[in-house]
Amino acid sequence: MSKDYLLYGRDLIFREVHSAIQLTDRELTSVNQRPAISRINGRYRCERCGAAVRTKKPYPCICGGNCLYCSDCLILGKVRACDTLITLEEPNLFAPVHPASLRWIGCLSEEQRNASIEISRTIHANEERVVWAVTGAGKTEMLFEGVGKALDANKRVCIATPRVDVCLELAPRLRQAFPDTSLAVLYGSAEEKYTYTQLVIATTHQLLRFKEAFDVLIIDEIDAFPFYLNDMLYYAAAKAIKQQSSTIYLTATPDRLLKKRIKAKKIKASILPARYHGHPLPVPSLARLSSHASLKKIDSNCYQHMQELLNQKKRFLVFIPTIQLMEDVMKKLVILFSQFSFDSVHSKDSQRKEKVSKMRLGQYDFLVTTTILERGVTLSGIDVIVLMAEHRVYTEAALVQIAGRAGRSKEYPNGEVTFYCTNLTRGIKGAVREIKEMNRLASRKGLLK
Repeated sequence: MSKDYLLYGRDLIFREVHSAIQLTDRELTSVNQRPAISRINGRYRCERCGAAVRTKKPYPCICGGNCLYCSDCLILGKVRACDTLITLEEPNLFAPVHPASLRWIGCLSEEQRNASIEISRTIHANEERVVWAVTGAGKTEMLFEGVGKALDANKRVCIATPRVDVCLELAPRLRQAFPDTSLAVLYGSAEEKYTYTQLVIATTHQLLRFKEAFDVLIIDEIDAFPFYLNDMLYYAAAKAIKQQSSTIYLTATPDRLLKKRIKAKKIKASILPARYHGHPLPVPSLARLSSHASLKKIDSNCYQHMQELLNQKKRFLVFIPTIQLMEDVMKKLVILFSQFSFDSVHSKDSQRKEKVSKMRLGQYDFLVTTTILERGVTLSGIDVIVLMAEHRVYTEAALVQIAGRAGRSKEYPNGEVTFYCTNLTRGIKGAVREIKEMNRLASRKGLLK
């Protein structure tokens, strides 16, 4: 691959690039360069992530002097005051696909079709749009037509999401829908080297490495950690798109501010309160835990519930708020359910990709998880159990998303969700209220079977 291809639309530290591909003096004359840390009104700012430099004094540096550095985007490598950021203007050098990029032949519901048309129009007009769709509404499929038309118009498209798991979930679906389009999947621990492609799937942190690269940016789960209320990632998204571009925001649980903007028509929105199969969202049942301490020993009601599901050959997810608590619970589960196949997964688990795949393929009877599987992962035919649902990690949005793991497939649309808790929190009440409200809205629109 040409050296230029590795720099088109990228925003990289010269020191790192030069050591990797050895740019000649002639090649450097065509590269756009700017200081990695700028000084504005007496204050220092990192040009890669937009954050104010927090270091108070210069530190001994590899350049031989003393330099400030940015502590906010260290995850992508240290940016020093002596560094230069380099990029090449994105030229959209993509081979045309005939007769069309999109090869997906599935069917959309009427509501999905309307949203798909609106998304296509927004992309064509270089505008912004929010797609507010309940979990399991089929947001990915609604994007296909708009993305396909953008690719056919020689535009470069990026789908960004806060979590690696969602990237891994999206990649095979996008490859199947656009088999003749070059595609790269970018995330922190990815083994494949970067290549210049027309379609990019990336974690939102990877947007920091781009500058005016994309004609279309689709940001999934805008309400989710780490993107939500993260100034650095908002800056990264704004930096990654061209001046003439479109941005599509996807969410199942918009915050109050976004809802107000939608209601005031300050941003265009496509609202889908029903799933593609026309069945209502599962409304969580509430069950009381005897105490937090007994949870480590497995509450008797919860144990009986799990046993009943296993006897009925139903598969399920068990959500537990922390890794430590999960480890305590797993010790007991291994004893109680030794005849069944199951495992646990969390954010620091190096085998989480393989474990989720096994659950998807039906090799586990159930899977115990933290909130790492709260979003973006689709498993068919499962029920959901949430232990200690009043824990602070379970926000209203998180509980809505967790409940949305059940009932996603048309073959098993009535999956059950149970919140086990010692008391009712604002998050629990809000999640149940939000789910019921979306079901009522879907019913009023005649979208439910």
